[in-house]
This record gives sequence, structure tokens and C-alpha cells, in this order.
Amino acid sequence: MLDWIVSGLDTSDLVVLTLLAGGAIIFFVMKFLNQQPSSSRYSPTVASVTPSTVTSKSNQSFIDRMKNENRQVLIMYGSQTGTAEEMSGRLAKDLTRYSKKAVVVDPEDIECEDLNRLSEIEDALLVLCIATYGEGDPTDNAVTLVEYLNAGDCDLSGVRFAVFGLGNKTYEHFNEIGKQMDQQLEKLGAKRIFHMGLGDDDANLEEDFMIWREAFLPKVAEEFGWELNTEAETMRQYQMEPVEEGKALFKGEFGRLGAYERPRPPFDVKNPYLATIAVNEELHTEHSDRSCRHIEFSVEGSRIRYEAGDHLAVFPTNDPVLVDRLISMLEFDPDHAFRLVNVDEDASKRHPFPCPTTFRTALSHYVDICAPVKSHVLKAISEYCSEDGEKEFLNKLATANEEGLREYARYIVKERRSIVDVLTDQKSCKPPIEYLLELLPRLQARYYSIASSPRINEEKIAVCAVVTKYTIGDRLINGVCTRYLTTKDAGSKSPVFVRKSTMRLPHRTSTQVIMIGPGTGFAPFRGFLQDRQFHKNAGKEVGAMHLYYGCRHPDHDYIYKEELAKFQEDQVLTHLECAFSRAQEKKIYVQDRLWETRDRIWEAINNGAHVYICGDARNMARDVQATLQKIFREIGGKTETEAVAYFKDMEKTKRYQADVWS
Repeated sequence: MLDWIVSGLDTSDLVVLTLLAGGAIIFFVMKFLNQQPSSSRYSPTVASVTPSTVTSKSNQSFIDRMKNENRQVLIMYGSQTGTAEEMSGRLAKDLTRYSKKAVVVDPEDIECEDLNRLSEIEDALLVLCIATYGEGDPTDNAVTLVEYLNAGDCDLSGVRFAVFGLGNKTYEHFNEIGKQMDQQLEKLGAKRIFHMGLGDDDANLEEDFMIWREAFLPKVAEEFGWELNTEAETMRQYQMEPVEEGKALFKGEFGRLGAYERPRPPFDVKNPYLATIAVNEELHTEHSDRSCRHIEFSVEGSRIRYEAGDHLAVFPTNDPVLVDRLISMLEFDPDHAFRLVNVDEDASKRHPFPCPTTFRTALSHYVDICAPVKSHVLKAISEYCSEDGEKEFLNKLATANEEGLREYARYIVKERRSIVDVLTDQKSCKPPIEYLLELLPRLQARYYSIASSPRINEEKIAVCAVVTKYTIGDRLINGVCTRYLTTKDAGSKSPVFVRKSTMRLPHRTSTQVIMIGPGTGFAPFRGFLQDRQFHKNAGKEVGAMHLYYGCRHPDHDYIYKEELAKFQEDQVLTHLECAFSRAQEKKIYVQDRLWETRDRIWEAINNGAHVYICGDARNMARDVQATLQKIFREIGGKTETEAVAYFKDMEKTKRYQADVWS
């Protein structure tokens, strides 16, 4: 019988049967292996730990969660630096005062299409806390959400909503994404129940949020008929639990225990790479009263890829001197192991930061102890003042009335008082350390424009940074990350990851580029010059490169001076215009040099040159834009309306790109 079957098969049939049989064997072998203990397949054994932000119901849609847990409020955030995320958490906690539990979600962690089902929730309320990043762009985690909502395929009929936007008025597109989403949600059928909040980080973002929130909460309660539960105001979000002796602890990692000893790509904000500092040297001369560091991070073997124009995120640690001051003031054992666990068992965020850990590690790596203290923190810790005068003062700072806002703006914002400063001044205030850790915001990564090109060395990433250091009264204020970087000698380690940027050189190497970057704004252009030099050395035609560089004095802070001379010598940098603001009686800035060379600039732009700007958004970027439009009018012969339209078209076609900060 078998002979008859085999004789009826041709060669191709036998090949197919053989492949099927082989596949079946592999399937059963793998199934067998998967049933074996992990220690029989891997060495060493890795401890199993729940990440700090893991979703307890990861296989469940947020809509199903809202139904099953009887939650009517959905809060979504678009956050680049963690502020919008923190504000979302505060709003969720505020809602507990009305005995309501909100679902707080990161749009990056959900299927945005599920928003189409939000109308299935009775009396659904959608709150967006959404920041605008860069030049009117959504934050990295909100890109998909914004694209989905703007596509117009979502029906939000019956849903009510409110939006709080986070932006900065020094940028041209102030709160662009918040405004866009506020309008789009209404177009999709949702009903606005409260006006949009416009937070301005250039002025007082915390005050803007306080005022909006104080008016928003009563309005929502009135809309839905919620009643205030006064007992809920003092409820904590997390409870401290003991950790058994010998338990593995987080020591600064973010996603999983041992992440730095056993790195696994891809590397991002939730899984940074522990890079080695290869170079850390001073760029200013001995005549400068400031410091600017050139730092190179080795990412050899990490598979991290970057392009000239990208950003490097650096995770700092807090100043150990400040950590020790908190330990001394609050009198606790810094090496005590603990974990904070959300009292809401259904919450997606089980821990405020990686747990279990020690108090010292949490204060060093996970919470921000240097930022100006937020109003809700002042309100919470006021309960732990033994002196009535100090309690009254902290309560006043946390109150969103005229007197409270004025005093908060003076004492906290203008004078930049951190939690360390507040507890130093209010000596009777002794909050429990575990409660303080719950209240403080997460310590965030700092972003630096990459000052190198992978075409020169793909395994090293360079940045340059001016060290932030100044005094207010008798208090010395240090920049968290630049202070941290000054302590990092060659051979030491630091967690980093690369964030992609939209600022890119033209695809055609023959296209002219105009680069405007005073101070450390020159950083991405160092990468651009290295990139073009690589192509020139390879025999490609390279277009003219115009650099407008500015600093205070050529003998003090003229960074990369020798390199720029070499780029000129090699005819990669064809035009170098330097503006020294303090080398002569009259201050000269990059926009002045731009105007002096207006004929050449107009000719280059009119022939297709790309313009790039990097640096200060508050003054320099605006002045440069105004100068360019003046050139369009007076040299290009355009009317004021035409000049504005020409500039807008350059933005739209990516012939004008900016990487600016305030």
C-alpha cells in the first residue's frame, strides 16, 4: 500500500511533504523546550520583576477597562518631558475627591482606534493634557493619536471633553497641538464642557494649570452632578510595603532589573543604554567666567543608530549633597528597602517609579528634588508642619487666589525654590519620606543636539553643553544635568538614548545650506559639516555652506575655533560669519551679520538653499526670522504679505528648519 502511494507522487510532492514533516518536528521540539524551566535554557537566571509602569490588564482595551471598572473619565497625555503626564496624574487624583476613578493612558500604549468606542461609556468624559513640541509638532508619544484624530474617522458623539495645552509663547506655534485637538474633538462630535487651558512654560505653567484646574473641577462636578467627598482629599495614592531581605533592588535602572548589566535593544526613554564617557573636556578658555563641556559617549556594540541633527537624551542623577540634606532634615534610613504600591488595584500604573529600591536610590535617580515645587506638593506637606505660621504660609502658596498666586510666583518660581529649599526654610515641616517620594515629579532626561556625524564615527556621539550655575541671594543653583555631566570623567557611565529629529540635511549634497547657530546652537552644524566633509572626501559635489556663528568674545567662548578653521581650509565651510557680542563697544549678533551679507543670502535662498537655525527661541530665533523676511522684501523685492508667505512656504517644504529652546 505504501509503495503505491509513494509511486503516485512526483518529486515536487515529496519535497513539500518533507518540508511539512520537518516543520512539524521543529514545532514539537520548540513546544517541548518552552515547557522547560528557564534556567535550563538561559544563564544566568534573571529575576522576574514587574516594571514600574506595566499595565495590570495589558491585554484589555482601555474601553473594556472603563466598562468593567465603571469608570467614566479617560485622561490622555502627550508629554515630552513628563510635565503633561504628571498633570494628568494630578487631575486623576483630584477626581477622587468626587469618588471618581479615572483611567490615565499614554497614547503610545493603546490602540487609538478604540477611541471610536468611547461613546459606549455612559457619560464619558475625555480630558487631554497635551504638549506642543518643537515647531508645532505633537510629542513623540502622541504622534499616532494626533494623526488618528485628524484623519476624522472617529465618531465621538455623546462624549464630553476638555483640553489643557502645554506650550511656550517664545515659540512661533504656541500650543498648536492643544488648539488643534480642541477644535478637532468638537468636529468629531464631542461636546466641550470647559474652555481650553493654555499653559505657558515661558511665564508660569504651574500657575496657568492651577487657575484652569480650580475652575475646571467644579464645572465638571456640576455637569455630571458629582458630590464632593471631603474624606478623599487626604487619601494617598500609594502605600509603602516592606521588602523581604535579599530581594533584588532597582539601583537606577528604569524598565527592568539588571538592564544595564544585560542591555537589550531597542533603547529609548523606557530602556536607556548605559554608555561610556569617552571624552569630557572644556571648550571655553581660561578667560571665560563660564564652562562649556564637549562630551563624547561611546555606544559601541549597542546597535544605536543616529543621524546628524538628532538629539541625545541623558538621564542625570541628583546632586548627592542635596540628597544628603534631605536625609538629614527628614531623619530616615537612606538604605531602607521599600516599594510603593498603588492603592487602586486596577490602576495601570502600579508604582510611581521602579520598585523595589532604597530611599537613597529613589532620591538620586527617580524623583526631581531640584525643580520649583508644585502647588499640590506644598498643600500636601503643609499638614506635616508643627508650627502654625509655616503651615499657613505653605497653604497660601498652594491657593489659587490673587494673593496665593502672587506669592507662589515670587517665592517659588522667581526665586526657584526646590523641595530642599522649602524644607530648609520651613524647619517644622517633616513629611514622611515615602509620602514625599509619591508627591515629587519624576526626574526626566535632558536632551542635547548631537554635535557629530555617524559618517565620521558611528560608535561615538558628541554633545556640547554650557554648565548652568548661578546664585539667587545666598543660594547656589546648579543645572541638574550639566552639574552631573561635569562629574563624569572618561571611563564613567551614563544612561542615554537617541531621539530622532526632523532637522536633516538636504538629500542632494550639492544643495547650499545656511546655518545660524550662536553658542552651543552650533552643535548640530558641527555634525552637518562633518557629514559634508565625508561626502567631499568621497568625491561627491558638495554645495556651499554658510555658517553664522555667535559668542561673547573670540578669546573666551569661541568653541570649536580650530575645527572651523580646518573646515574652511578644506573648503567644506565656504562662508564663516562670526558675531561677537562683547568684543567691542557695540554688541553684534548673528542677525546683524545676516543682514550685512543680505545679497549673498538672498541669492542662495532664491537658488534653493536650505536654512537651519539652532539656539535661543526667545530672542535670537525671532530676530533671525524677522531679518530673513526683511531680506525677502528689500533684496527679493517682495511685499510684506509675499515675504511672510515665502517664509511659510520654506517652512512647509522643510527649506527652513529650526531646533530652538527657551
